[in-house]
Order: sequence, then structure tokens, then C-alpha cells
Amino acid sequence: MNPMPSFDRTHTHTRGGQLSLSDLGTPLHTVDFVVVDLETTGAHATENAITEIGAVRVRGGETLGEFQSLVRPVGSVITPFVARLTGITNGMVADAPRLEAVLPSFLEFMRGAVLVAHNAPFDVGFLRAACARLDYAWPAPQVLDTVTLARKALPRPEVRNHKLATLAAHFGTDIQPDHRALSDARATVGVLHGLFEILGSDGATTLEDLTTVRTRGWSQRRRKAQLAKGLPHAPGVYTFLDGARRVLYIGSSADIATRVRSYFTESEQRRRMTEMVTAAQQVTPLVCATALEARVREVRLIGELQPPYNRRSKNPDRRHWLVETGGEFPRLSAVRTLTPQRVASGRLLGPFRTAAAARDAKALLEAVMPLKTCSQSPRAAAATPCAAAQVGRCHGPCAGQTDAEAYAESLGALRDLYTGVMEGFLDAARQRIGELAAQERYEAAGAARDAVTAILSATARAATRDGLRAIEQLVAVEPREDGGWDLAVVRHGRLAAAGTCARTADPRPAIDALLQTAEFVAPHDPLAPATTDEETDLLAAWLSGGTVRLAAASSGWSVAARGPEAARVKWAARTRPQG
Repeated sequence: MNPMPSFDRTHTHTRGGQLSLSDLGTPLHTVDFVVVDLETTGAHATENAITEIGAVRVRGGETLGEFQSLVRPVGSVITPFVARLTGITNGMVADAPRLEAVLPSFLEFMRGAVLVAHNAPFDVGFLRAACARLDYAWPAPQVLDTVTLARKALPRPEVRNHKLATLAAHFGTDIQPDHRALSDARATVGVLHGLFEILGSDGATTLEDLTTVRTRGWSQRRRKAQLAKGLPHAPGVYTFLDGARRVLYIGSSADIATRVRSYFTESEQRRRMTEMVTAAQQVTPLVCATALEARVREVRLIGELQPPYNRRSKNPDRRHWLVETGGEFPRLSAVRTLTPQRVASGRLLGPFRTAAAARDAKALLEAVMPLKTCSQSPRAAAATPCAAAQVGRCHGPCAGQTDAEAYAESLGALRDLYTGVMEGFLDAARQRIGELAAQERYEAAGAARDAVTAILSATARAATRDGLRAIEQLVAVEPREDGGWDLAVVRHGRLAAAGTCARTADPRPAIDALLQTAEFVAPHDPLAPATTDEETDLLAAWLSGGTVRLAAASSGWSVAARGPEAARVKWAARTRPQG
């Protein structure tokens, strides 16, 4: 442990706990800040232990002292994953002092200062738990979280995220974080001073200002607040337009006026929304019968108009599939488009939300099933085993080591997966994850677990959509807070009509009238745009929300949709972190 710093105890320091009136307006350059970082054996303060404490005490941009000590954990071990991440091994801490010997020194080091940490709830949670366990009084200092400050000073996309490494690179700090406590604390000091400079330009010069300073761009939004005047307090879609009446942004709400007003308040902190509101010259409403209809129309309009400030319009067809190729020895291929032939074959998985998810799922399936991974033709005269065959991950059809009949039989679990039967795939996936864990390849095991989750989620979503689209027509009602009813007609997984019924009225005439005016919806086309999937997902979530009642349906909810969803829920429960 480094020697205790010789900082001056005669100075008046900021007291812990709630500030009194006499403390208001404390200039930042007079405040002592102790920037702390902890390394631990895990993420749970009650189950895991501290392995290192690093801290830097600063005032007015000057370093007053530093504190660093390794800690020997009791009742917890450093896993290989944590050792690789931090560089701290069980051997390094074997002779280190226990926490009860280190904690009093650190509490003295931070006495009278404002405590600062990056993602402060994590570090403060461990320190509070340690004090409670060792029967030390927690001094309850005022706490600043540099993550919270960064979100105010540097909203996205000024930085891609608010991780310590990203902010340290943005500010060009002298020390780069490396998952060691003192280095990370020093890097956080540089980030803190960089944030003070930005927030100072917005008027934050005192300690109290840090909790009240408005986010950047607030004044521009406030000047456009008149755009919200006269909008209806009703469910519907709202559209922001520029001076040339081009659509900038589309949203929906159960209360158009209230939602639009929020874009001009301090609660709206997204940088792109500040840009959008600054450019907007008009807001136009489209009143809908129900909030559900508003959400559906929002999805349809975004898909049609692709406004520049709606993130979903940037990639309107973000769908990726895994399809089985033809031939005697088929393999999996990741594709972004479907053809009638691929749909007719029925041998496909997806859609996946990202290309990376599709690639990871493909890699997992090739690892747990003897799939052909190369494009070599088994008929080629010079065919030799591919790399996968040489390590036992493929039957080697490219080298003539297996025949077509045996190869097809080995893919039974994959063919079952296409139809929603999960057992064979899940058994193989569990065995693969167990092998990786036994080899202490924990990151690879985690990636395989995530790929299983992606496959189950994609399969469950597809089965749910197909189940709803198989229903030619259903009528659903949802009770409102005022005692009335919201009505919806759904045909082939799309909203055909929406309406309302008063509390005192008989809903049957309203339903009959709604059916007479409902839109015609053709059976679903698998090659339809991605917005149809989003609309069907929205309706499925509404129907499954627990408050909706079916008034009439041409057929029941497809039982086929329940198997994959049950498997997904069961897998999520098995792999959810405990504690």
C-alpha cells in the first residue's frame, strides 16, 4: 500500500450527507474529490469480494495524494475470466492484506471529500456492503457519477458510448484505463476534469450546479416550444416537418400534446432530437381512435416515408436469415433476402435482428452439427478435407468421407429446428457449452450461450408471427380506465380497423360497424417488407398483454407458436445470472 498522502487536514472540506443552506454555491476549485475505482471478483456486492482499491484525491486540478492496495478476498476466488480482464490473479493477492486491514485506511483517505467513480453505484455498493459486513460506519459522502455527468455533457452521438475507455480517449487523458484500480482512477480524474470544462461552459461552476445544469441544446429546444401549441390531447401520430414541409421525424402517443411538449423540456437529452427540433418548423397531428392504432400507423408511416431522424428508417429492412443450400451435401448460408424457392423449401431460420447474430448462430450450428462449411464440391477430383473436417467438426463430404444419405441423417436435429422442435439442438448446444466451460474457454462459452438465445428468440418470433397470420380474422377488446372499450379487428396479422365503445353502450353494434368498414387484408406474403413483421409483433404483444379479451376469431391461436416461445423462456431462465 502506498504511503498516506500529506494533504492538509486544516482545510474546510465538503461534509458528507445532505448539503445545508450554508454550503450552497461551493466553488468546484475549493472542493476535495476522491476518485475511486475497485477491482472485484464479480458483479454482486453481497456475493463477491474486492481485490484492489485505487483512489486519487484532487482539488482545483491538483493531485493531493493517491491510495492503492491489493486485497486478499475471503470467501471468493478470482476466476480465469476476471484474471484475464484485470491481470490480478489469485497468486498476486495471496499475501495481500485482508479488507478489514485496508478499509479503515481508505475511509480515512476519503474523509471529508466528495466521492467520485465511473458507474458509481457499483463501487459505492461494494464499499457500503464492506462497511456493513465489517461493522464500520459508512460516512455517507456526497457521490458524483462520471457516467451521469457524461450523459449530460456528451450525449450520443458525440461519443459512441459512455464507457471509461471511450471517454478517456475522447478527452485524451494522460493515463488510459487498463482494468487496474489506480490506473482507472487516474483516467477517471482526467475524464472528470474534461467534463467540468464542458459543463462549465453551460454555467456549472459550483458543486451544486452539477446536479442542476441543463443538458446541451436545451435553449434551442425551449425556443421552439410554441410548435406544441394547439395540439390535441388524444391518441395519434405526430409529424415534425421542416420549412419545406419535409418529414423529419414521426412518433406516436396516447396523448399527442403531452408527448410533443416533452421534446422541448429538460427530460429530452438525445442529441439527434435537439438537431431535429432545431430544424423543425411545424408539428402536424394525425388523431387515431386508440393508442394501438397510433402505434401501428407510426410503424407504417416510418416504413413508407423513412424520415431521417427515426433510427428505424436508417435500415428499413434489417432482416437476416440462415437458409439451407441445395444439393446432396447442403450447408447453411446467411442471407438478407428471401426468394420464393427458399420460402417454399421451409429450410430456413430467422429473421435475425443483425448480421452478426446470424453469423454467430451459423457458427454455433456448424460447431454442434456436422455441417459442411466449405463450398468445395464432393465431385471434384482434387477434393481434400476442409479445415473443419480435419478437426472433426465436419463429416468431410468434400473429401468423399461420407455419403449423402449418412450426411442427411446427421442433420436430423437441424431439420427438426426448422419446424420448431428444439430438443435435439438444445441437447447438442448444452454439450458444446459444457465442453467449452470445462476447457476454461469462458468467453467462447458465453458467445455460444448468446447464439442459442438468438436462435431461440428468432424461432419464437417467427412462430408467433405465423400463428397470428394464420388467423383470417379476430376481434379483440381492451378495457379503458374510464370504463369504455378499445376495439380492434386483426386480419392475417395486420390491423384492419380500430374503434372505441363508451362505458354505457353495448359493444356489439360498435363491433358490427367496425367489421363493415374494416380494410381487406390478403394472406401474408413472406416476401413482404420488414414493416409488416414489426406490425405483427406489435399486435401479438398487445394481444398477449393480459388485459385484452377476444370477442370473436375465425380460428384459435396456433399451438405451433407456443413451443418455440416456451423453449426460449425456459432457456432464458436457465441462463439468467443469479443474485
